[in-house]
Amino acid sequence: MTQPFDLKLVGGTVWTPGGPVETSIGVRNGRVAALGAAGDAGETVDCTGLMILPGVIDSQVHFREPGLEHKEDLASGSRAAVLGGVTAVFEMPNTKPNTDTVERLAEKVKRGAGMWCDHAFYVGATANNADDLAELERLPGAAGVKIFMGASTGDLLVADDGNLTRVLAHGSRRVAIHAEDEDRMNARAHLRIDGDAASHPVWRDDESALLATQRILRIARQTGRRIHILHVTTPAELELIGQHKDIATCEVTPQHLTLEAEDAYPRLGSHAQMNPPIRSAAHVAGLWHWMGQGVPDVLGSDHAPHTLEEKAKPYPASPSGMPGVQTLLPLMLNHVAEGRLSLARLVDLTSAGPQRVFGLSTKGRIAVGYDADFSVVDLKARWTIDESWLASRCGWSPFTGMAITGKPMGTFVRGHRAMWDGQLSNAPHGQPVRFDSLIRGE
Repeated sequence: MTQPFDLKLVGGTVWTPGGPVETSIGVRNGRVAALGAAGDAGETVDCTGLMILPGVIDSQVHFREPGLEHKEDLASGSRAAVLGGVTAVFEMPNTKPNTDTVERLAEKVKRGAGMWCDHAFYVGATANNADDLAELERLPGAAGVKIFMGASTGDLLVADDGNLTRVLAHGSRRVAIHAEDEDRMNARAHLRIDGDAASHPVWRDDESALLATQRILRIARQTGRRIHILHVTTPAELELIGQHKDIATCEVTPQHLTLEAEDAYPRLGSHAQMNPPIRSAAHVAGLWHWMGQGVPDVLGSDHAPHTLEEKAKPYPASPSGMPGVQTLLPLMLNHVAEGRLSLARLVDLTSAGPQRVFGLSTKGRIAVGYDADFSVVDLKARWTIDESWLASRCGWSPFTGMAITGKPMGTFVRGHRAMWDGQLSNAPHGQPVRFDSLIRGE
């Protein structure tokens, strides 16, 4: 006799590996057990009129714990994630203390027990731990290694070619890169205008990004190491990365695809300030061109919250970064509704792409045997992003007041209903993400 399902999703359109199919999903023990599921279930969810997408994976968030919990913590950040339809996140190492040792990573993994979505944590590369990274990147809960070539301080800044080479020479997993050239930015710091955040992209210009990307591609080629370049903001970088896809993948953010400097800085001031910067309308058009060419592999939010009080400091004393994990999927659904992006490409960027780039085990598609991670959306819902909807501890978004089409209606994490119709479930069920390379023992 067939065992009953733990959960069934019925009445919706399911985005399968072959495209959209009107069918049901049966879930057992946290995995997809059947498509076109027939039989009883402990819980049945009616998804009539809704699209069931593979769970959205946000591979770049800063949840600030430990040490900066006044801005965000793992619980509040992951609540924001599931309210926005995100089922898994990779969290960054620039906390206090940095996540750069065995003990500090283990502490973060322990803290992650209270998270609402699945998760992994990057290990920060430093000159001091470069020789140990092959071991560190293989620890339980590790998303891999993150390098800050610019836009960081202290040990987490690895700006010179010698130490960058050391980092890439130790280990085998794909390394995530923040590519801005520290020396060029230091030389251009005088171009910042006090009180004028619009000077941010003048200071951190295209060349500072392109130069760093050229350098890290050269070193990756020399060391034979795969890299992943984060939050790319210039069309020239995407053109260059497209010539090196054998060793390099890359990410773009919804912010850089949506905000234009000509409007954002006058309207938002330092709330539009992030690294790399929000750039011109011409840059946005260029990013969309290369999106159409298939060069970006994933979308990441670069969720980097700061309090309103911190953001109110006059530029350049104001910190760089903005929240984004909760608005990643809504913003991109709106781009789908407005014809800039196909739904198939969105699925590729938010689930299949992260699976391919990072080697995620049993995630990235809706198919039998895969984790029952679902982002259920209403493609036709028209609504306005309101401050009351935001769950991040920072309490603001540059997109508040934006009218959009397309809304996350449900988030399921390994068969657990984390969110439905804007309401969280009774308890978090997040677990560490599993990676193929660690299962294979590479």
